[in-house]
Amino acid sequence: MKPMYLQRYSAGQRSNHWAVVACFVLAAVSGFALFHPALFWLSALVGGPQWTRILHPFLGAAMCLLFLGMFFMLAGANVWRSEDSQWLGSAGKLVSSEGGHADMPPVGKYNGGQKLVFWLFALSLLVLLISGLVVVWPQWFGGGASIGMQRMAIVLHAVAAVVLVLAVIVHAYAAFWVKGTLRAMTRGSVSASWARHHHPLWYRERMQNPSADARVK
Repeated sequence: MKPMYLQRYSAGQRSNHWAVVACFVLAAVSGFALFHPALFWLSALVGGPQWTRILHPFLGAAMCLLFLGMFFMLAGANVWRSEDSQWLGSAGKLVSSEGGHADMPPVGKYNGGQKLVFWLFALSLLVLLISGLVVVWPQWFGGGASIGMQRMAIVLHAVAAVVLVLAVIVHAYAAFWVKGTLRAMTRGSVSASWARHHHPLWYRERMQNPSADARVK
């Protein structure tokens, strides 16, 4: 018998995700190059010093705009619920030798850790966008900002960038660590056994949904 797969992401959602990833990688590389002289050699990966300075703000703006589309598509499924707090409280079982997913509280499409990362993405990108506008284009967006406020914007920009990078590392690690997860963003579907094991509430909802896009044979 062929395994059954459940649709998790549409082609549009996956395209949006990978476009955000591409912008993030380029914006991060160019941003690190501008952050400290010791990292300025990274500018060679983005076309040299001049192109690094030119492209970084536009890459950042594109990343924020693309994520905005993702935000509207996924925010509803990332609303915090009581089971998410229970899941986070039991998260230690995932990394202990005695625990595992089978011992975790049942969750829907996203668990507490995934939702936390999602909202960290949203918050850090919002801070990056606002602070970036003040720092990079002060003549248009920071005209009323004092020197002190502009310096604060630089600090906030750097802190938000570090938070975003760390959140992306956790996000990417989890995608590779949990077998079968990466398929969701490459093919759009996951096996029914994967869904039943990791997201039992979402699995039940999908199995009860007779729509054509709920199941992929």
